[in-house]
Amino acid sequence: MKDYKDVKDFDELIELEHGKIGSESRNRYEEGAQMFIVSEMLKAARKEANLTQEELAARAGTKKSYISKIENGKGNIQLATLIRIFEQGLNKRIGLTFL
Repeated sequence: MKDYKDVKDFDELIELEHGKIGSESRNRYEEGAQMFIVSEMLKAARKEANLTQEELAARAGTKKSYISKIENGKGNIQLATLIRIFEQGLNKRIGLTFL
């Protein structure tokens, strides 16, 4: 069992649970966290536009199953397809930030 008594903030908790930045475990955690954020953003934008997954897929030129996989944080997202889903399917601009 891990000792949490000396944990002072969220960053220390993440490091205790998933390792230091750059470690394999931490990279997997960060990738999953980013996928979760993208999936929630897509779900919220689709619902705000009052579209079903099927309607969004038709607008974006993809399949409902692909939209579902993204919204459920499964599978691998191709950047070009993600941009097309947001820009053509939802009429929203997408921006990327590299840290």
